[in-house]
Amino acid sequence: MFLRRLAVASSRSRRFLSSNSSHDLARTIAELNKEMESVFGEPPANGPASSPSNDFMPQEPQLAPQEKVESELGLTHIGNKGEAQMVDVSPKESSKRTAISSGKVILGKQVFDLVLANQMAKGDVLSVAKLAGISGAKHTSSLIPLCHNIPLTHVRVDLTLNPKDFSVDIEAEASSTGKTGVEMEAMTAVSVAGLTVYDMCKAASKSIQITDIRLKSKTGGKSGDWSRKE
Repeated sequence: MFLRRLAVASSRSRRFLSSNSSHDLARTIAELNKEMESVFGEPPANGPASSPSNDFMPQEPQLAPQEKVESELGLTHIGNKGEAQMVDVSPKESSKRTAISSGKVILGKQVFDLVLANQMAKGDVLSVAKLAGISGAKHTSSLIPLCHNIPLTHVRVDLTLNPKDFSVDIEAEASSTGKTGVEMEAMTAVSVAGLTVYDMCKAASKSIQITDIRLKSKTGGKSGDWSRKE
């Protein structure tokens, strides 16, 4: 039944469009609308029979503007083209900065006992390694290409024999007042001290391991204070 009415309405619409009859134009349109209503039902209040309304006009999907997200995790030593670069710290404000790092040199029982008894052929292992760590912190910018040459106000390097795992525990602290941090200086101090322990003891064993070099905490600078959660 529905298809039959649709066919009738289509037939009448074709006759209206193709014929030149003398029927009144307005009456023909009214009849056609009535026939369409019998097929499809009455149009809505804002439908085609009334004035056009934006409520029934096709709408382009409204996309919310994307918020600009600025990442704070960007690699500052990488330029726009991916090349290595030294960070320009001139716009930064000077502040007091400190950093503490740590590391471990696993000696093994035999070498540990020799160091404890100060019987290594090269001399006092811990004292030499302490001085080497301090010197390493002061020369960080010469060892690591993109580090700034900054004036250090304080460097501390402590080495402690640990009988629990026959190791040397190393802790270093670096301080400065300036526009860039001293994390690398503190970690370089630990690294150079650990390498010196190895050099002093390598004649007794080649199995010595330098391990767990890490930043423990830092203060100052734009990012504020930070400490490692163990």
